[in-house]
Amino acid sequence: MNPYFVGLLVPIAVSLLLQKRRKVEKKRGVPVDVGGEPGYAIRNHRFERPVETHWEGVNTLAELFEHACKEYLYMPLLGTRKLISREIESSPDGRSFEKLHLGEYEWKCYAEAFKSVCNFSSGLVNLGRQDNESVAIFAETQAEWQIALQACFRQNITVVTIYSSLGEEALCHSLNETEVTTVICGRKELKKLIDIGWQLDTVKRVIYINEEGISAEVSIAQNSTSWSVKSFEEVGKLGAEAPVDANMPLPSDVAVIMYTSGSTGLPKGVMMTHRNVLATLSAVMTIVPELGKKDIYMAYLPLAHILELAAETLMAAVGASIGYGSALTLTDTSSKIKKGTLGDASALRPTLMTAVPAILDRVRDGVRKKVDAKGGVAKKLFDIGYSRRLAAINGSWLGAWGVEKLLWDRLVFTKVRAILGGNIRFVLSGGAPLSGDTQRFINICLGAPIGQGYGLTETCAGGTFSEYDDTSVGRVGAPLPCSYIKLIDWAEGGYLTTDSPMPRGEIVIGGPNVTKGYFKNEAKTSEVYKDDERGLRWFYSGDIGRFHPDGCLEIIDRKKDIVKLQHGEYVSLGKVEAALAMSPYVENIMIHADPFHSYCVALVVAAQNELERWALQQGLAYTDFADLCQKQEAVVEVLESLTKAAKQARLEKFETPAKVKLIPDPWTPESGLVTAALKLKREVIRKTFEDDLAQLYA
Repeated sequence: MNPYFVGLLVPIAVSLLLQKRRKVEKKRGVPVDVGGEPGYAIRNHRFERPVETHWEGVNTLAELFEHACKEYLYMPLLGTRKLISREIESSPDGRSFEKLHLGEYEWKCYAEAFKSVCNFSSGLVNLGRQDNESVAIFAETQAEWQIALQACFRQNITVVTIYSSLGEEALCHSLNETEVTTVICGRKELKKLIDIGWQLDTVKRVIYINEEGISAEVSIAQNSTSWSVKSFEEVGKLGAEAPVDANMPLPSDVAVIMYTSGSTGLPKGVMMTHRNVLATLSAVMTIVPELGKKDIYMAYLPLAHILELAAETLMAAVGASIGYGSALTLTDTSSKIKKGTLGDASALRPTLMTAVPAILDRVRDGVRKKVDAKGGVAKKLFDIGYSRRLAAINGSWLGAWGVEKLLWDRLVFTKVRAILGGNIRFVLSGGAPLSGDTQRFINICLGAPIGQGYGLTETCAGGTFSEYDDTSVGRVGAPLPCSYIKLIDWAEGGYLTTDSPMPRGEIVIGGPNVTKGYFKNEAKTSEVYKDDERGLRWFYSGDIGRFHPDGCLEIIDRKKDIVKLQHGEYVSLGKVEAALAMSPYVENIMIHADPFHSYCVALVVAAQNELERWALQQGLAYTDFADLCQKQEAVVEVLESLTKAAKQARLEKFETPAKVKLIPDPWTPESGLVTAALKLKREVIRKTFEDDLAQLYA
């Protein structure tokens, strides 16, 4: 071998080995002595005590927003796309689809946004709102949502947040339980309010956000209810004409009562104080590097979800710009974007975005389908480039590094990155653990690290967060600096903190980010919230985790998702669903296990493109997709694919579904079968498909 080549190889190999050794040895979380129930507790390696505020002299969300607006006066803050045209397109099967042509982003700077907030805040007071009356925001994510939120904070008004996709029963429950007097809403939500108006006990005022065609709903509301109905602009104008001094909150005041999306039963209202939310924001500031005014954030998730609310509040605090969009207009090929026009990401070119695993899974599947459809040289190049980069990410020094990485980026991945604007530098994934396959795929294709976080509404999204340089998959990072994470024994499920090689148990989160509890639900609050003898508040998550040697957490199970079969075997529904979701025929899946039988079954929302492609190859005739899902040949094909995925994931035989029912229609928040965060509503699905499940066990 050429001596020069050997001389070049040796230092590279040594460097890589040392780098790998440092990575293995790095402690991201360290043991900590805590009070409360005995367990195995870990803290962030850089902070001995939980952080509460990152900004000197700032102790509430109202102070934080005012502080930012004074510092970043003329920087762009809130961006919205103007609607150019709305068209209806028809598909060959006769179905109609709305398509939007949207213009460039138009911006409000920090100073303009602060003025709008102050005016709207004064307007709320001038409308006659009394002390201790709550205001509900019931609308899609948009600039007016954020303005209304900050306006309420300036008058120490508790904001009740409600998912725009919430059903009538849950909506009535949320508004009546909190005795809301003022509701801020959009057109679709105003229609829902009118439909249930006779069931609402305390609503006096409705403030509508102007949208095309809303005048009809406004007229109905004015003529058929006793509500005072005003536009968002009217309230702002009222406040501008008669300004009112701010009534700033205390850190201990409740900022938000956030209603969970209700995966089981009626939603619960989580009471978050200003101190709680600020602790999470302050902790994230220490994890994501160089957050600031150069960043552009893509806002499209529901603001009624704590992940989005916390992310946008943080963006506003650091001088970043927030561009508003929606999941249906996000990319150039999104379902509501007119062909040949730009989606939100292409128009905005964001540097930061948040996502839930279901959305990142769709991005992955969409890219793969496009690559497979192209075939030929394009597919071969993608496959080679991906495998070379995957080898590098997995730690092989024989993978694509340096110049070769740049080559594959230019040849293959630049086109993929253009889907989300081509400028993403960091993606925050939360809501549920992200699969390792998706995490690697997004990391390679977007060229940006994914910060995998774990937290709950009850902990203001705070819990754990993977650090910027942590490229491992399947984990959710070390404790955020605002939290201690403790594992406690769950003997019934076989999870103990003394387990080898890693301690396992139920995840309990403690710190200033842990919320007060559930509104008017002391029984449930006392069940899952505990204060220890040192004054620290803990939340019992019901999730099962294990700690890796470097102090990072991995979610491995959930107490509520475990079912004991007839012969004593335990089936973890969530674990099985995550494994079987890798089948190309699965759009969504719910595993059902009956304790009186020895096997489980599956309801599968079939992936239409994949199943129809298979049917075409087989020459299988069918009238429509619903008919194809009824065909025995299709059921057998999907069941075989699930069995293959189960074997690859090393599932036990009793964990592999013995029978399957194919569902042709997608599960959406609007259908009521999944939450706004796209989590399964198991009880609702079981009830909806009760007859089908009974047939599978017949």
